[in-house]
Amino acid sequence: MARGFGVAAGLDPEVARPLGARCMELGYDSVWSNDHPGAKGLETLAEFAAAAPELDLGVAVIALDRQSPEEIAADIERLGLDRAKLWLGVGAGFSEKPLTRMREALPKLREALPSVRLVLAAMGPKMCALAGAEFDGAFFNWMTPEFAARARLQVEAGAEDGGRECPPVFGYVRTAVGPDAAERLAKEESFYRDLHAGYRNHFDRLEEPAGTVGVAAADSDTAKKKLASYTALDTIVVRGLASAKVEAMATVAEAAAP
Repeated sequence: MARGFGVAAGLDPEVARPLGARCMELGYDSVWSNDHPGAKGLETLAEFAAAAPELDLGVAVIALDRQSPEEIAADIERLGLDRAKLWLGVGAGFSEKPLTRMREALPKLREALPSVRLVLAAMGPKMCALAGAEFDGAFFNWMTPEFAARARLQVEAGAEDGGRECPPVFGYVRTAVGPDAAERLAKEESFYRDLHAGYRNHFDRLEEPAGTVGVAAADSDTAKKKLASYTALDTIVVRGLASAKVEAMATVAEAAAP
C-alpha cells in the first residue's frame, strides 16, 4: 500500500517546498493537491516538484465544469510538469448529468493530455464502474474503510466488464493529529456534507455520525493504526488537516508517514 500526502491548493510556496522535501524524506510516494476556484492545484504541484523531484504528483480533482481539457493541458505545459509523474484527477463538479459528462469527456481528455494518467473522482456505484472500465485510476473521497471496500468492488466489476485489469484506487483520508484533531475533522467534514447534491447523497449513503469520516487521532500511533484500516486503497492520500504552516503540516505528515 502506497502513501501520499495531500494539501489544499494555493499553499504558499514557502510552505509547499519544505513540506514536499519533508514528505520525500519521510518515505511518501506522492504529493497531492486539490483544485478549487480560488487556486489551481497544478500550480501547487509545481512547487512540490521543485523541492521533491522524485515523488509522483497528483491533483484531485479538477472539475471539468470549470476547466476544459485544453486549459488543463496548457497549465501543465506552462508549469513544466513531468507528465510521466502526474496523476490527473478529474470530476464532474456541478454538472447536471455527472456520469454522462465524464463518459463524454474522456476522449477529449485523452486527446488533449496524451501520456497523462487520468483518475476519475468516484463515489457512487456507476462512477466507480466507469473508473474501472475506462480510466487509469479511481479516486475516492470521504469514505470509511468499510465503504471504500464496497466501492472498490464496484471499480473491480467495471474493470472486469471492460475486459482489463483493475486500475489503481486512490483516496483522500482526512487526517488530523493532536488535542484538537476531532474539531478539525468535524469542521472540514461539515463544509462538504452540504456542498452539493452529490455530496449530500454520498453522506446519506454513508450513514455515519457527523465528524467521524476520516482520522482524528491524539498521536502518531493511533493515526497510523486508523489509516492502516483503509486496505481497499492502493494509495492512501493523507489529507492533512492543519494550519497552512510548515511546522503544522509537517507534524501531520510525520505522524501519518508510511
